[in-house]
Amino acid sequence: MRVLLEETGEMFQVTNCRSDMTVRELKEELDLTAGIPLDLQRLQYLDQGIWMDDTTLQFHDVVPGGIISLCVWRHDGWTELVLAAVEGDPSKKSYFLSSKHQQEELPASRACPMLSCLGVDEDSLYQTANSQRLEHKQRKAWIAHRVFVALYVTSHRGHSDAVQYLLEHGASCLSRSPMGRTALHAAAAMGRLDCINHLLNYGASINEKDARGETPMSLARRLNHRHSEQRMFFFYWMAKSGTTDPKNLTENKVLLRAKSKSGSKKSQV
Repeated sequence: MRVLLEETGEMFQVTNCRSDMTVRELKEELDLTAGIPLDLQRLQYLDQGIWMDDTTLQFHDVVPGGIISLCVWRHDGWTELVLAAVEGDPSKKSYFLSSKHQQEELPASRACPMLSCLGVDEDSLYQTANSQRLEHKQRKAWIAHRVFVALYVTSHRGHSDAVQYLLEHGASCLSRSPMGRTALHAAAAMGRLDCINHLLNYGASINEKDARGETPMSLARRLNHRHSEQRMFFFYWMAKSGTTDPKNLTENKVLLRAKSKSGSKKSQV
């Protein structure tokens, strides 16, 4: 099944679809395939309205090869934030959506760095109708949610500069999507080595399980991103050995040490 992210024009392929697959199940797949947390997704097909989570593909008469439309919720500035994260360059000018949902560049007088002006740090002046009513503690939670979504999307798309920027401005690499996935899950699923490095350096865990019991390591293995799996394995054994400087521990030595320990355990059995 093909899914079109309307705001960006990106097309994603979802495999193993079934006629009795629920919309919720499809959103769970797209959480990782499209890199959009499922709570921000709106799905529709042809001229039908927005799908309810408990309905099925068969109920909506989706035909094989049909294209499902994926849109990002526009309330509270989410569409603008996701577009900025997909673009991935925190130094570029900001954009807004016209009435026809097309991207248009802001006038120079209103231009500002994309991610930095969209409510992803406490110093941001960005506001929405909703955020204006929030008290200080609620606003902090609102910002934390926004910066995580930006980190999740930029990690998925492989924008290492944007990932570094967000981490430096307080993004938590331990935050999770509704599917229990961290930004490292997104980067590992797509084989984004530079993003994986940044996330690991800021304390991301390779052992965190999502709602389906998959870790970033197991995702990389299942999706055949061998180099991503090896990089996370390398960091894991660096931590186990107490080494903080990768120059003091080559990847080959780490792998040999791991294999040696694995072999000794088998011989004991």
